[in-house]
Amino acid sequence: MARSQPGARSTSSTPERASGADRGASRRDVLTKVLAVACGGLATLPPVVAGLWAFLDPLRRAGVKAAFLPVADLAAIPDDGVPRQFPVIADRVDAWTGFASEPVGAVYLSRDRDSREVRALSATCPHAGCFIDLEQATRCFRCPCHNSSFTLDGGIVNPSPSPRAMDELECRVGGNGQVEVKWQKFRAGVAAKVVQG
Repeated sequence: MARSQPGARSTSSTPERASGADRGASRRDVLTKVLAVACGGLATLPPVVAGLWAFLDPLRRAGVKAAFLPVADLAAIPDDGVPRQFPVIADRVDAWTGFASEPVGAVYLSRDRDSREVRALSATCPHAGCFIDLEQATRCFRCPCHNSSFTLDGGIVNPSPSPRAMDELECRVGGNGQVEVKWQKFRAGVAAKVVQG
């Protein structure tokens, strides 16, 4: 049996110290990796949030806000009480693309003899959103999609699949004779006149 010499170190404690050092190094490696992942995640977060914000931005915007838009000159609307169709032109935004001075719909304008008061009816059918035509022969409005019929003042001609009369729009005539219509779209297929948002 070998005797240990005085002043000599015991070799039995060396493996314990080595395993403790390995555990300390292992903990440091794990902590370093966790810290690297956390920093990487924090560095990635701002571009991801900015990208989502830019992607979802068009969904928060509405197309054309309800506003008075110039449609025609008063002189262009005959005073015989018969409605005439006029396009509604406005700047609009469709998702990420902007369009300047684009047709966004149409209205029927009419006025009585020697009157400056103009009546405006939306050319969009309240049943399913198709464009309504004016039939001169029958002197009534007719929707080509589902055969809804309306009188010249916008009332329903029964039987008709439309749940309500044609949508009347607010209209005003400026001092310069410019006819402006408050352009709004309404929900199709419901009896109530609900503004589409």
